[in-house]
Amino acid sequence: MDSTEKTAAQKLAERKERLRNLHKLRQEARTHNHQEVIAEDARKKLPNNWEARKRQADWLLADEKAREEAKAEGQDYDRLKLLEVSAIDAEKIEKKKKKQNPDLGFSTFEAQTARQYNRLVKNMPARDMAKYEKQKAELGEAFYGCPNTIIHGLVKDTPSAINNMVKDLEQQIDRRKKYSRRRIYNDDADVDFINERNSKFNKKLERFYGEHTAEIKQNLERGTAI
Repeated sequence: MDSTEKTAAQKLAERKERLRNLHKLRQEARTHNHQEVIAEDARKKLPNNWEARKRQADWLLADEKAREEAKAEGQDYDRLKLLEVSAIDAEKIEKKKKKQNPDLGFSTFEAQTARQYNRLVKNMPARDMAKYEKQKAELGEAFYGCPNTIIHGLVKDTPSAINNMVKDLEQQIDRRKKYSRRRIYNDDADVDFINERNSKFNKKLERFYGEHTAEIKQNLERGTAI
């Protein structure tokens, strides 16, 4: 009888232990799910290109670190990078750069502004890495710029940065003085002129009277004009 009662007590204790373990697992799953929901909500609030910007920042850090190591060893980092690229790959990269960023001259003010912005960002090196890490730690998530982040007042421009901006603006002014608009010549276009002056005159006529004479021009080309 005692043996039977002891066995029943042991079974009850085992069941209680299993129940406690199930409660513990349920609590852990609930905590884990809550953390995942918070992380997913934070990811949704980030800008669409946040991952790409973060990868670019990490690449800049790694590139700057490798450059510093090469400099400490007395080696030319740019030369070391070129040694790892074959001539065929270098030619492909150069063609790809020209294709992605062709200089077609002035088209619109929006395109000109975007082109200038990309040029300034591309030429902006990550020099002071200690300052970079310090600013990254101070700003936290605002360092990468979320949709609702207010950057104004968080960062103070240094005198050297202001001088660099002034220098770049002066260079832009000098370039504008020497710049003349490059017009694109289409090899596949119909030749309806005998010289450059006649070409400009025909374009002016087309600009003012093209829509009114389109039907007459088509009839002449088809040979059905009356």
